[in-house]
Amino acid sequence: MQTPDTEISTMSFEAAMRELETIVRKLESGQGELDNAIADYERGNQLKAHCQSRLANARMKVEKIIASPEGSITTAPFEEAL
Repeated sequence: MQTPDTEISTMSFEAAMRELETIVRKLESGQGELDNAIADYERGNQLKAHCQSRLANARMKVEKIIASPEGSITTAPFEEAL
């Protein structure tokens, strides 16, 4: 059986975002019991961290395409504009 942390770690970015959005809407409505709200908040934090990690990993994989004056094309790691 998977633990909640393991389950989150195997989720796609999109699935994690959908669940996080559901939790946020539920918490914003203010309905439900305090214990459930606390558990939802904790899971939401885990989902948020997972999404941030997935985005960071994707960002590291992005490369920029460079065309030389001679017309050849190469790639290089993407560097964030400061």
